[in-house]
Amino acid sequence: MSRYAITISSPARTDDNATIGYDPPLRTYFLQAFENPKTEWPDLWMGTRIEEFPTLASLLGALAEKGFVIDGLTASITDAMATEAARPRRGSVAERYGLLDHLQKR
Repeated sequence: MSRYAITISSPARTDDNATIGYDPPLRTYFLQAFENPKTEWPDLWMGTRIEEFPTLASLLGALAEKGFVIDGLTASITDAMATEAARPRRGSVAERYGLLDHLQKR
């Protein structure tokens, strides 16, 4: 799993320690930002489901729709995540045994 530090902003707040990356088991790009000091969990966490954001463009589009702007996403970070995303992956054990079929039919 790749993890890269970036900055994410909205009109209301900015997080200079946000994380963007690619999660191979879930086959999705993800973003974590705005850590809640009480729970230590991110208030914004996108890319938590299988193939939720199969492309970086889909994640960035979803963030833009919510009014967020990304800074610090360099060409080298983008290339590294794209290389990781391009590697062939087997389905998870749950997928191979059909345990997620009922979720995908929704």
